[in-house]
Amino acid sequence: MQDSDYWIFDEEPRTGKSSGCYPSERSLEQLLDCGFILVNKPPGPTSHQLAAWSRNLLGLGKIGHGGTLDPFATGLLTLLCGRATKVTGEILNKPKRYIAVLRFKEGKSVEEISELLDKLSTDVYNVPPKESAVKVQVRSRKIEQASLLDSSPDTKLHVVSINCDAGTYIRTLSKDIGLILDSKCDLLELHRRGSGRFDESMACSMQQLADAVFLWQEHGDERGLRKLISPIEGLLYDLPNLVIKDGAVAAMSHGAPLTRPGLVKAPRGIKRGTRVLVSSIKGEAVAIAELSLDSDQLESISVGEVATATRVLMPSGTYPQTW
Repeated sequence: MQDSDYWIFDEEPRTGKSSGCYPSERSLEQLLDCGFILVNKPPGPTSHQLAAWSRNLLGLGKIGHGGTLDPFATGLLTLLCGRATKVTGEILNKPKRYIAVLRFKEGKSVEEISELLDKLSTDVYNVPPKESAVKVQVRSRKIEQASLLDSSPDTKLHVVSINCDAGTYIRTLSKDIGLILDSKCDLLELHRRGSGRFDESMACSMQQLADAVFLWQEHGDERGLRKLISPIEGLLYDLPNLVIKDGAVAAMSHGAPLTRPGLVKAPRGIKRGTRVLVSSIKGEAVAIAELSLDSDQLESISVGEVATATRVLMPSGTYPQTW
């Protein structure tokens, strides 16, 4: 967003050099405490196992993952380090992109399959397959795009691209495709190409992660590992961003609501109740919050509550209290 898209309340905001840190200047220890790693999951282990291996490899107390992949599935998996697990929901709710290999018991023409996939670009009712550990519950999911990439009539194998809402069960979708085409359809392979703005080209292999950790732990060379870990702010790119003063950062990190005097700038046209990211002047994630009023009302007030934190991300004490 450009400055013209914001209400500016402080033209020359100041921030203390001794408090906080620009995300790009964080130490490796700080990144491990609140960062994320994109890995390319191999077939075999569960997502939980991969997170556990990474936790032991890095020597961390907590690592979570954003979006379960079945053991046979491969592709992009987001690992959340330390305090970054607080924003797991932000990853789980991102749209996903998959490549699936389907096999039909009865041979189906390319035209039949392509025509059906074109019609799938709509809301579908999706139920977790019996292989899933998720509680069975019918829910509606949006298929943004489904298309046929390749076919082999001799083997009855078909490669399909699917862009869909988070939480879409591709195994269930493949069975539904088979029912519609009157032929059993098995999901043989599943590869996650992307999640939100992240894609598999940004991910590292587990071997690359292990090599980077070895260089860091055995030789004190952290350059490779630093390239693989990103600050938590990179996960929150799609939330409207409120920038606040240092004193307000200190207050919010202790759980206090954001008040009008603490604002530096806020997006225009954001409605009351919208979830927003509250950031420091240095660009640090302070909290995920809910607006207490429309942002276009902010220009007409000088006091009062602006937003209430639903999840505080910055540790208290990072910025000194000024009250």
